[in-house]
Amino acid sequence: MITVIVALLLALCAMMAGGWWFQRAMGNAGWVDVVWSFATGIAGVAGALWPVPGYWPRQIVVAVLAGFWAARLGLYLRSRVLTRPEDARYAGFRRDWGAAFQTRLFWFLQIQAVAAWPLAIAVTLAAHSPRMGFDVFDALGLTVILCSVAGSGTADRELARFVADPGNHGQVCDRGLWSWSRHPNYFFEFLGWCAWPLFAFSPGWLPGLAAVMAPAMMYWLLVHVSGIPPLEAVMLASRGDAYRRYQARTSPFFPKPPNREAAR
Repeated sequence: MITVIVALLLALCAMMAGGWWFQRAMGNAGWVDVVWSFATGIAGVAGALWPVPGYWPRQIVVAVLAGFWAARLGLYLRSRVLTRPEDARYAGFRRDWGAAFQTRLFWFLQIQAVAAWPLAIAVTLAAHSPRMGFDVFDALGLTVILCSVAGSGTADRELARFVADPGNHGQVCDRGLWSWSRHPNYFFEFLGWCAWPLFAFSPGWLPGLAAVMAPAMMYWLLVHVSGIPPLEAVMLASRGDAYRRYQARTSPFFPKPPNREAAR
């Protein structure tokens, strides 16, 4: 198992280096999010299918789920890169970092590779849980993933419809799931990673507990590092008081009913 864990880190670093080269050639740093999604999925699938003793049907199911996650997210982000200007976060980095942008971006992407490592490890552990046969933990894990995919897809469609309407130009999307959370797409992304500890759980198997690194890492990245902070800074700069009012009445991450008092 140590061999596969080390191999996953090296593979992720190599793939993100390739992503850095590709975005530089394309002139759009938004491509690195596409590469990160596929790279994390590839690492997860490889770890799941690594020839380590275990219940092979679970390995196949976990590999398919990890591949589906990567394909859905990666293709969605690809469509955004092809149809929109460079992501505001990277445009901000390009402006703030100036001539050092490409050098700093390279190392930023290596940090992203390291951040993806525990995610790939969690998928690997989920696939190689020593439990024989499918049980309630597998059913719970699958349910969580299906809820995550459904929620993410709904949030993405709601936002796409809002952006496509010319009458909404310059406004803040606060409809549907976006009225319950300022970042429902991020929340459902986090929720999906909560499934892997369920797949990995096996009484007495201590390595399986390490799978909780996946949702913990994803929460930290989305809420405190590369997700909400830079995006909200951009939204405040572009939407001003409208976004401040939206912040006052809407939960930042975990969905809950809007604050009607703040809305008034």
